[in-house]
Amino acid sequence: MFHPDLIRHPDACPTLVLNADYTPLSYYPLSLWPWQTAIKALFLDRVDVVAHYEREVHSANLSMKLPSVIALKHYVRPSAFPAFTRFNLFLRDRFACQYCGHPRDLTFDHVVPRAQGGRTTWENVVTACAPCNLKKGGRTPKQASMPLHIDPIRPTNWHLQEHGKSFPPNYLHDTWHDWLYWDIELEA
Repeated sequence: MFHPDLIRHPDACPTLVLNADYTPLSYYPLSLWPWQTAIKALFLDRVDVVAHYEREVHSANLSMKLPSVIALKHYVRPSAFPAFTRFNLFLRDRFACQYCGHPRDLTFDHVVPRAQGGRTTWENVVTACAPCNLKKGGRTPKQASMPLHIDPIRPTNWHLQEHGKSFPPNYLHDTWHDWLYWDIELEA
């Protein structure tokens, strides 16, 4: 019987990238490299292979298993604060409307509307569903009688990474589990 990795196309074998301290570079989006980039980094002696797929690639004089988990040899210091993007805003707010908690039809809303002098900053923008955004209109949450679930803050990268663990990607290879969720409480 064949191992499932053996029938995979190499393009379906992404490599999980860990920092030099063996923590993922990023949880969300998950730090993945295509197999070609991982092999190039291996030949340039920039990474150590931690785990591999059963799938092999071949050249005229070399055969090697594709790496499934690699660790950088030099530590990459993550930046303290993430970029202000729609995706990062949704991740900070856990992909839920901050007025009603609904997870669909998401957009963003200025807590203090721009027409009233509100700025587009982490501290003044929240995730909102389209119906709540329309209902609130150009008013503050107090004026609209729509209290926020959580006051908006400028998140750190650590903050977003912690939230990202709650939204795992659709595909996780068996060899990745020990490196992604090692700090989660084990079941008895």
